[in-house]
Amino acid sequence: MSGVGKSWGRRERALLWGVLLAAWDAAWGQLRYSVPEELPKGSFVGDVATDLGLELPALSDRGVRLLDRGRTKYFALHGKTGHLVTTERIDREQLCRLVEKCVLRCEVLVEGDMQVYKIEVEITDINDNTPSFRDIETELRMSESTVPGARFPLAGAHDQDSGPNSLQRYELSGDDHFSLAVQAGSGGNQRPELVLEKALDREEAAFHELVLRASDGGEPARTGTARIRVTVLDANDNAPVFSQAEYTVRVSEDVPVGSVLVTVTAADADEGLNGHMKYIFHKISDRESELFQLDSETGAISLKESLDFEEISLHELEIQAHDGGGLSDTANVGITVTDVNDNAPELTMSSSLSEISEDAPLGTVVALLHVQDRDSGENGQVKCSIGENLPLRLEKNFEDYYRVVTAGELDREKVSEYNLTVRAVDGGSPALESSAVLALRVLDVNDNAPVFAEERYSARLAENNAAGALVLTVRATDADWGQNARVRYRLSEGRVRGAPLSSYVSVQAETGALYALRSFDYEEVREVRLWVWAEDGGSPSLSSNVSVRLEIVDENDNAPQVLYPPPAAPSAAGSGWAGVELAPRSAEPGALVAKVVAVDADAGQNAWLSYELAKATEPGLFRVGLHSGEVRTARFPLARDASRQSLVVVVKDHGRPALSATATLTVVLAESVAELLSELGSAAAAPGEPAGSLTRWLVLAVAAVSCLFFTFLLLLLALRLRRWRRSQLLAASGSAALRGIPASHFVGIDGVRAFLHSYSHEVSLTADSRKSHLRLSSGSCCDTLPARPPPDEPAPLLGEDSVASRRSDATDPKVHTWFSFKS
Repeated sequence: MSGVGKSWGRRERALLWGVLLAAWDAAWGQLRYSVPEELPKGSFVGDVATDLGLELPALSDRGVRLLDRGRTKYFALHGKTGHLVTTERIDREQLCRLVEKCVLRCEVLVEGDMQVYKIEVEITDINDNTPSFRDIETELRMSESTVPGARFPLAGAHDQDSGPNSLQRYELSGDDHFSLAVQAGSGGNQRPELVLEKALDREEAAFHELVLRASDGGEPARTGTARIRVTVLDANDNAPVFSQAEYTVRVSEDVPVGSVLVTVTAADADEGLNGHMKYIFHKISDRESELFQLDSETGAISLKESLDFEEISLHELEIQAHDGGGLSDTANVGITVTDVNDNAPELTMSSSLSEISEDAPLGTVVALLHVQDRDSGENGQVKCSIGENLPLRLEKNFEDYYRVVTAGELDREKVSEYNLTVRAVDGGSPALESSAVLALRVLDVNDNAPVFAEERYSARLAENNAAGALVLTVRATDADWGQNARVRYRLSEGRVRGAPLSSYVSVQAETGALYALRSFDYEEVREVRLWVWAEDGGSPSLSSNVSVRLEIVDENDNAPQVLYPPPAAPSAAGSGWAGVELAPRSAEPGALVAKVVAVDADAGQNAWLSYELAKATEPGLFRVGLHSGEVRTARFPLARDASRQSLVVVVKDHGRPALSATATLTVVLAESVAELLSELGSAAAAPGEPAGSLTRWLVLAVAAVSCLFFTFLLLLLALRLRRWRRSQLLAASGSAALRGIPASHFVGIDGVRAFLHSYSHEVSLTADSRKSHLRLSSGSCCDTLPARPPPDEPAPLLGEDSVASRRSDATDPKVHTWFSFKS
């Protein structure tokens, strides 16, 4: 039981080591399988998906495939099952005729991960080849004087199988004069020799027929035969002898065809026919028989075809020299082929990306490359490189695979496409190189906001513009590409004079053109400040803004407006403006008579006003200040000057074209108001004066109002006197009872006089107007009667009439009365 337990423990450990080894190989990206040769097409080799831990649905999504480097494809990967299967019958002897262990290699690429897994499939041998002899019939010549025990080399058989299925043993039959001896060669191969057991007698038997059998170790075994005919000759005392038992030579693989590689020589002490020798290949493979040629007379071995170190690096030949008497000798020739740097590195792009996003993280795999050089030694050492100053680097993945990965940030706005050249250089002298070009386009990411061409925009727009007029065009550019670079414009929200900004201006979303939606008036809006936003089409979108200042330029569209003299009524005779001013006849030159006051709603020079006297009754009597509008006397008034002077003053602005307004002044040369009124009255009575009747009615109205006013004053005085009299009577009857009444409640004649003095009359007449005004005003007066006493005072000792009179007198002492008469 203990022995069984130990045996089971060893099996478990062996299984565990096998599992660990398989896991180690899978971790390092290498799988190993073994299949026999000559399997039919579609035969199962291995479950790649399971061994690599790949789920079946992910095979198509992750792009799992076998790499094709231009060689014959013996295997295929089944897309649905993940199984590795054969694509054709595999003949081990054809693929690996000179290799003991036949291994086919392929690579599986998982494009989603940019990962390569190496697969090795060992092709095991089956016994499908029979041992065969180069010559199925061989003739040997022996002298009858040959001593028993002499050995004669025989041409061996060849079996293309390997291992147990290869050639295992020889057998000889047919005659008891000979036996078979088998010698082990340097490479482990068997070399048959014919051994003479009994002395030969030509007179007894001139020929001996033998059969040599070669058998392999297969189940069942296969056998090949060769017939040997031994001819007995008269005595030949000396056999040929080579100068060397083994010849070795080293030749370069680029040696020209026809060159003599080595010459073998043998000597024979006999003379005549027995001393004449010929050389033949005693043992040679099919491929070597195609490469080499032997001169039978000289023993020179020459080259028939070009050598290839990568195909066969060592050739072993066996040369036999035999004389005319049938004696022979053999020698081995070893030809070692040295490598020449005649193969450039083979650079294959196993997998690559054609596009990459500019925000790809560092270390993103861009391409997977395979490089190999069929040369050996330094000639097969390959170094790969890419250009400098690139955001990409080359790193070795495993064995002969390299990866191109991102080593820096990509910026499509700086470099939108890379044509990357990968160079592979071997270590030969001179060095050979090859290259592969990777075209990589950088995809855009919305990482740039629109940028306006200017930091701020400003424009000038003349007022009274047409609605829809183009104001200016803002322009923004986006360094991104495609939809991310498509810029649209919009206005920020705002208000102008309480109205939405969008009712004043608009921006075209595609072009950035700014249009005025209404006609601007400089007198209302002098400046509009707004913000224009530029937004790209990315997701999420990026935006920027810029300030726009729209300055409204004034145009001379407003004529001067005269504030003084006041405007005349539309129905008044004449046009323009009218007013009446008084100028004493004793006025000195430069005396101020009147001032024309005008304003202009425009701005700048369009609002600069100038005054000039356009028309006057006496041209030299008055002058007008050019910029002040003041009307002054230019000389002393003369007696011959008319009392009523009419002046027309023109007010002009400085616009182009200039606009103007007129003001008409009537200046009366008089020393007093009475004289002024008399002049106005006489002017009213004069025929042809349309305002004469109006002035007459105005004078009558003033007189009537004055009479009414004086009547009111007399009535008020009578009431005051009555109150005063009653207070005297009360004081006489009971002065003691009136001691508590304030003295301010009793007013004498002096108070009435002060009240009368507080009123004044003010008359303003306009001769040329259809309106006349009479103003009766009192500047100030004292309180002649007090208001109702405060609640805390004792009630007045007056009757009901007294109370009523007090209430009627509690009126505002300040009176402003305007009378307006219209014709």
